[in-house]
Amino acid sequence: MPARIKTTVRPDYGARIEQLRARLKRKKIDALLVSKPENRRYLSGYRAPDHGINETSGLLFIPVRERARLLTDFRYKLQAEEETSLPVTLYQKGVLALLGDFFGQGNIRRFAFESHYTLHSFGLKLAALAEKHKIELVPVTDLVERQRLIKSEEEIELLRRSTALNEKVFQYIHSRLSADMTEIETAAAIESRMRQSGAEGPSFSTIVASGENGALPHAVPTNKVIGKNSAVTIDMGLVLNGYCSDMTRNFVVGTADKTYTHIHRIVRKAQLAGIAAVKPGSQMNEVDRAARKIIADSGYGKYFGHALGHGVGLAVHEAPSLSFRSRRKLKPGMIVTVEPGIYVPGWGGIRLENLVVVREDGCEVLNNDTTYLDI
Repeated sequence: MPARIKTTVRPDYGARIEQLRARLKRKKIDALLVSKPENRRYLSGYRAPDHGINETSGLLFIPVRERARLLTDFRYKLQAEEETSLPVTLYQKGVLALLGDFFGQGNIRRFAFESHYTLHSFGLKLAALAEKHKIELVPVTDLVERQRLIKSEEEIELLRRSTALNEKVFQYIHSRLSADMTEIETAAAIESRMRQSGAEGPSFSTIVASGENGALPHAVPTNKVIGKNSAVTIDMGLVLNGYCSDMTRNFVVGTADKTYTHIHRIVRKAQLAGIAAVKPGSQMNEVDRAARKIIADSGYGKYFGHALGHGVGLAVHEAPSLSFRSRRKLKPGMIVTVEPGIYVPGWGGIRLENLVVVREDGCEVLNNDTTYLDI
């Protein structure tokens, strides 16, 4: 079994919290409740996932003038104390009762919560509690996410390692893939190899689509046998040290026909055009347009219906978005996927995806796998 991968890269969680506190002060917010798992981990190092938005493994309570703390219950006490240097406070009578104790101390007048990751039912209870203590409740969205938008060099290194391991897993499976395997068997083999190689797990459910199933951008693996000379789309990513990778490869198990080769080369040309457009100051819709034009000029424009790419970090889908709708500009430190595709109903589809870092002088592609260049 491969040795587990270790890293000496450790984020400065204290600096991240202080940066967030400065923003809270500017907004005249006295404290923030962080509930989204990726934001919790970004600010504290606490790794426990939520089983769902209705079952949290913990919350970060970040007052502006006092030390931040992690709130959780008995199930996560040992893990929390091991993974974060913040004080860990257990809520014996529930989260609302503990927040009521904090509110009763009289240091909070404006209290913010992550409204985009809060159940409406909990929000109503929180509002009633705030009203009882004469506290203004402030719903915020993407407050921590905006801070996560620009990656540090330490984060980029973690993403590079995640990408390298993801490619290693792909190459292992690719070299052993046979025409008599099913899509489900292939996906299961990929995710098993990820964990054996030291990953925390997949960053999303692995996509394996063969033949005409490739026309579904987010195809769910089936019991369909891949078959000889069949095209295969594999979209896969893993989590390593908290950071996600995301990569799509398209190839033929056997011999590619002229149609496949022709479309594959168009998609690769579009990907190269998109990557070339990734640089500081570029509008995100301009990057999308650069790749989309290649596909449209080749006569396949109506078969490319999704955005060119998305951000990747602690979450596999995060800001920014390389969308034809977005006029936001790229900045150094942003990380995006570049993944054009052509999807033809009844025939299949081809998508190629690499991870790209915006640099001061252009961009850096984190991927090194060149399987797609065999076409």
